Amino acid sequence: MTATHGKVLILDSDADRVAAMSSRLRYLNYEPVVPAHGSDIAGNGGIAVVVGALAHGDGNAMRALREKQPGLPFLCLAPADSADAEFDLGVNWSLDLPLRRSQLTRLLRRAERYQGLERRHRLTGSSTSIRQVRQLIEHVADFDTNVLVTGQSGTGKELVARTIHDLSERSAMPFVPINCGAIPADLLESELFGHQKGAFTGAISDRTGRFELAEGGTLFLDEIGDMSLDMQVKLLRVLQERTFERVGSNKSQPCNVRIIAATHRDLPAAVEAGDFRADLYYRLNVFPIDMPPLYKRVSDLPQLLHELLVQHVGENAGAIRISPAALQVLANYSWPGNIRELSNLVERLAILKPEGQIDVDDLPPKYRATRRATATDANDVAEALQLSNVNLKAQLQSLEQDLIGQAMQAAKGVVAQAAKLLNMRRTTLVEKIRKYDIH
Repeated sequence: MTATHGKVLILDSDADRVAAMSSRLRYLNYEPVVPAHGSDIAGNGGIAVVVGALAHGDGNAMRALREKQPGLPFLCLAPADSADAEFDLGVNWSLDLPLRRSQLTRLLRRAERYQGLERRHRLTGSSTSIRQVRQLIEHVADFDTNVLVTGQSGTGKELVARTIHDLSERSAMPFVPINCGAIPADLLESELFGHQKGAFTGAISDRTGRFELAEGGTLFLDEIGDMSLDMQVKLLRVLQERTFERVGSNKSQPCNVRIIAATHRDLPAAVEAGDFRADLYYRLNVFPIDMPPLYKRVSDLPQLLHELLVQHVGENAGAIRISPAALQVLANYSWPGNIRELSNLVERLAILKPEGQIDVDDLPPKYRATRRATATDANDVAEALQLSNVNLKAQLQSLEQDLIGQAMQAAKGVVAQAAKLLNMRRTTLVEKIRKYDIH
């Protein structure tokens, strides 16, 4: 008997639709699972959940499933805003009615790849900005469209590129990165396109270029803004004609590669200054994705800190705690190095204090230093506040979210115990956990 691709849960009070969906899933070699309405489904495994009209009690079951498996994709037969707030808490993809085999197959295949992605690496965080990035990634992954990822250094642009590749139909083929700014201009052509033996002094053998290595997969051109104008012309030709030639060869080779480029530079300004070709910019910038700097997503700090601790410490990550006061200090820091700087800090703290609570005094001095306005009159104060994007409500919500996250971590996920630590009712804490999407 042929093994199925995986289980798919169906939550829908429409019996006829459940029967039709089950039949479609079996035909596509997936195993449909239809739990009793209102039953405990949190323990059910699967690659996805199909959600239609919810019966009484299904909302609670769906919420429990969301809490246990936040990365489980929900295929929504109804608009997300019509089925309660649980749709705000995880991965949601629209599934049209009447059902189309092509769309259902595409989403289920994506769900299979998404499960593998969750196990390898992911874009951590539940802030609005990072959710928007995830949505853009999910929209573009199934297409071969060129993508341009922009953002400050250290924000995770390569992770975006890898995630797009892993969610795409090309995921089984190579993902090949190259830093265009780290390779001298006279060597970059050979790195990209390869060369023939004897093509230039030192070419003692044939060399395979990155385009050949990435055939059928994805080529990630990091720091594309640092590429010389001469190389920009050659790259543009490849993008237009989908062929290239090795250095020293006059034989054209076909090119089936998806291009994802990234830069921390302001490319429109570079085009205006004549440092970057406008035609190449528009060829690359078909689908732009901008990665937010860390200081604009400080609500993600607790999740980022936990994941980085797991990366650096492994199973002993639970032995290290970061106090709410230290979290607030880190939230007030400007993070010029973004997540790369945060990762370095976490690694340092894990070495200096491998267990126990990390407090404000354990942080390096530069993180403890607070920026204070030096304005001398009302106009200067107003300008300083405007430039620093001060938002009292957002700051208070960020602090509240951080405290809840710390309490949940200290209570090992037990809501009742966390509520006691915070001196609040359990029902109130549950509502706030749902509001802030704390997992």
